[in-house]
Amino acid sequence: MWNEQPYWGELPDQPVGPAVEHPHATTVLLLGILSIFCCGALGPVAWVLGKQALNQIEQSDQLNHAYGATLGGRSQILVGYVLGIIGTVLMVLVAIVFLLMVLGGRA
Repeated sequence: MWNEQPYWGELPDQPVGPAVEHPHATTVLLLGILSIFCCGALGPVAWVLGKQALNQIEQSDQLNHAYGATLGGRSQILVGYVLGIIGTVLMVLVAIVFLLMVLGGRA
């Protein structure tokens, strides 16, 4: 009884290889950060690329059974995606304030 080896068996639905980082993970994060701090026009780009990358990661999770590898970098992409949304909102707010200043004649 004490000499018996525990039976672990095979774990179902486990990937065969390690997760591969999505090729746009760092790009989306960088664009999101830049959209907040220096160039608001990069916000929509980070937003769109981030949404596409998140959709691809979701599809890779569903296809995990067939190919055995998943795409990683979800947290980087999610942060860049949210920063892209925030950068876009800030860009629109700044444009509205600028437009109101120009129309008011007190620029």
